[in-house]
Amino acid sequence: MKKEKTVFVCQECGYSSTKWFGRCPSCGAWNSMVEERERVATKTLGPAMVYKPLPMWVEEDLKRLSTGFEQMDLALGGGLVKGQVLLIAGEPGIGKSTLLLQLAEKYSKAYGKVLYVSGEESGSQIGTRAKRLKVEGENLYLLPETELECILETIQELKPSLLVVDSIQTIHSSQLESAPGSVAQVRECAYKLAEFCKRRDIPLFIVGQITKEGSIAGPKVLEHLVDTVLYFEGERFSFYRVLKVVKNRFGASGEVVVFKMTERGLEEVPEPSALFLQERRASPGSVVFPHTEGNKPVLLEVQALVIDALYTTPQRRTQGYDINRLALILAVLEKEAKIFTRDKDVFVNVVGGMQIVEPAGDLAVALAIASSVKGKELGDVVVFGELGLGGEVRAVHFPEMRLKEGKRFGFKRAMVPKGNILEMDDMEIYAVSHIKEALELLL
Repeated sequence: MKKEKTVFVCQECGYSSTKWFGRCPSCGAWNSMVEERERVATKTLGPAMVYKPLPMWVEEDLKRLSTGFEQMDLALGGGLVKGQVLLIAGEPGIGKSTLLLQLAEKYSKAYGKVLYVSGEESGSQIGTRAKRLKVEGENLYLLPETELECILETIQELKPSLLVVDSIQTIHSSQLESAPGSVAQVRECAYKLAEFCKRRDIPLFIVGQITKEGSIAGPKVLEHLVDTVLYFEGERFSFYRVLKVVKNRFGASGEVVVFKMTERGLEEVPEPSALFLQERRASPGSVVFPHTEGNKPVLLEVQALVIDALYTTPQRRTQGYDINRLALILAVLEKEAKIFTRDKDVFVNVVGGMQIVEPAGDLAVALAIASSVKGKELGDVVVFGELGLGGEVRAVHFPEMRLKEGKRFGFKRAMVPKGNILEMDDMEIYAVSHIKEALELLL
């Protein structure tokens, strides 16, 4: 009898080898190589795909299907597309299941039967949540199942208009002997589900668990396989949640949707800028930064607090901002603007639990720190610009969109890089080329 072949697969990155390694040659993870049987080729269920000339494909209109959330539809490019596969990830307890349960009910009312596959919770647990959220779910079918073959049979029998799988790490195929959640199982199950739904034009939501580093658990091929990658973020003890579109084959990436968690579930926030600025008051260390995620700018309040250090080593703490970027800004302020913080504790906070990752926020953070050190208010002004190591203020993208958002909320002054200079009615615009020039104008 022929011996079955086995391979050793890294559970961190998916690297495979016929030889075992103590440390993965690809990602460097220790003791991550697990022995698994080679993937078994199985017959694909469903009809074969048709081929047509390119112009015939181009002429086909992508019919958009509403999720029931207006702002989420806009972020996805107008709604869902038939056969679209979406991967949503987030911290445990952040509200992924709540969001998808509400979405499934809204979708079922508009388009018919929806199948919700739960591999983590029992039917009674989800039923209790649905009762609390006032989810009726007449066309919402719940399947507590973890075996892939049973799920595919149910889809074939029910013919739903939408499929939700929560979560992919709990699903396993009986044709593979590796444990649920392993690289082989996640890859195989995600591939089979995506292929099965695409052949039947069924939109598919897949919930993915994340690692302690904040990345999606499982092989990287999982993110390449799907059409859209969504991150659901927010502070667990805050009312607000942010859904970020990281990848989207049917629309722009980088879009953001803000939700508010209530006792009735998640509610969309149509004006995020008004939400994040509603409790703001002008004080030293406070600056308004027009943050762009995709095509929708959001006004965020950046706060800085600088106090005398209590210990020998000064503290550097950030919430919503990269601490390494903060170190660069403090060095530039000291060398180019003579604002010394080497004997002071520096704290930076982005209000509302939002994250600033774009370099356009450098100038706002620098001015907030300088304002706190000097003890002087900057007033109602929107600020954006990238800061170079020589103190130069560099141009950034979407300057007009940022200024229009500031003007829409009543801001009369703005500070922008000289490379982004433009005119706007009823708005005083300061164009600066160096951090020293910015400080002289505002402080």
